[in-house]
Amino acid sequence: MRWLDLLFAHWPVPIEALRSLIPSDLEVDTYDGQAWLGIVPFVMEDVGPRGLPAPPASGAFAEVNVRTYVRRGDLAGVWFFSLDAASRLAVEGARRFFHLPYFSAAMSVVRDGDAIEYRSERRDGRGRPASLDMRYRPIDPVRFAEPGSLDAWLTDRWRVFEPDASGRVLRTEIRHAPWPLQPAEADIRVESLAAAIGIELPSVPPRLAYSARLEVRGWWPRRD
Repeated sequence: MRWLDLLFAHWPVPIEALRSLIPSDLEVDTYDGQAWLGIVPFVMEDVGPRGLPAPPASGAFAEVNVRTYVRRGDLAGVWFFSLDAASRLAVEGARRFFHLPYFSAAMSVVRDGDAIEYRSERRDGRGRPASLDMRYRPIDPVRFAEPGSLDAWLTDRWRVFEPDASGRVLRTEIRHAPWPLQPAEADIRVESLAAAIGIELPSVPPRLAYSARLEVRGWWPRRD
């Protein structure tokens, strides 16, 4: 798959706010003792099995996820609280095969020069109402995060942890090149995705980074 026009928007949040939302056999991962919540809007392209053309009905669509970072032993990864997508086929497939909390949403992504106008409104009764309305753009040239930096910690994640149908934790490995990040600015006009999972974002500016394009490979979930 290919991820396009992606924005990492991260806020520092208390560990205690996340702990009850994550299975007990996972730890909330922290950077210098601080936990983070991310809201990540982007567009997916060429979503499909490796070596085969992407299915036309699900191969390209907008998505926004709400996430934090967790550990199990020496393995660090992403935990998704919600993933809203504009493809019903992708939503149902991800729920069935990856057990991820995907929701159908009405979404639009419009490029205005170097800026992205991004809107999402959940239309799925399996989740609480949630919307996002924002404009974002890169403001400086591409750079790669320094190893050990906060930006590297937030973005260089090589697996996703998710529950199976019985609630046991699975992991899905992913691989991609280092993120080509650009400092960004954003005007967040509406954001209720965090509130939909019971998290109140702090009244501080988010940490922002934009990435124009990245190729990503993923594997099937596995149980350790």
